[in-house]
Amino acid sequence: MNSIGEAFQNKKAFIAYLMAGDPSLAASAEYILTAQEAGADLIEIGIPFSDPIAEGEVIQAASARALSAGTKLDGVFDMVAFIQDRMRVPMVFMTYLNPVFVYGYERFFARCAALGVGGVIIPDMPYEEQGEAKEAAGKCGVAVITLVAPTSEKRVAEIARHAEGFVYLVSSMGVTGVRGEITTDVPSIVAEIRRVSDIPIAVGFGIATPEQAAYYADLADGVIVGSAIVRIIGQYGMGAKEALYAYAKGMKAAIRGG
Repeated sequence: MNSIGEAFQNKKAFIAYLMAGDPSLAASAEYILTAQEAGADLIEIGIPFSDPIAEGEVIQAASARALSAGTKLDGVFDMVAFIQDRMRVPMVFMTYLNPVFVYGYERFFARCAALGVGGVIIPDMPYEEQGEAKEAAGKCGVAVITLVAPTSEKRVAEIARHAEGFVYLVSSMGVTGVRGEITTDVPSIVAEIRRVSDIPIAVGFGIATPEQAAYYADLADGVIVGSAIVRIIGQYGMGAKEALYAYAKGMKAAIRGG
């Protein structure tokens, strides 16, 4: 298993999000490897779900396309197994609680561990209710990655003290999606996390341009780019490899500082 910490070791991490099964599981496998080749330090793999409440219209549409193509959780696991031996960077899943609960915590996290998936992000599972999932995940060596939102306020320090893998700092109120401007006071939230923990911090939700990526990479330890990547795949479908590579390479260069 590639350790999540490797993504942040002596560098700013570029974390690329892709929806599994959009436009097909075979294409997802190719595009994950393309993102890695372009410089992604960690790959976040979305598991399609019928009610992705944290997602904006771009990722909602990708989830719907993946489900329409017949993507199921076992198929996502099989896709990861297909590329596992070629992955040089850590992988994490982004999913919702219902698929994990229905599949079974122990079974789900055991499969994650066997496939080298080092962490899971579950945005609809409140911090206060993570206990059962964390217990099962911990037995398998899988991190349950917690989100810190602008609304977390006084809970930031408590969440950071118990965070695993990295802290996913949500840059904006609302759902995922490309944003022209981000107005959240990210520096103060980063400072509060740093006060209580040395865990890596990655900023996500709305980051799409090289300028945004460079700015937030300077503040934190990494940047998560999702909707902008998913939008490229939605536009080009089975022919997205070239555009995806060019975009990811440019974002990595911006995060690295040129």
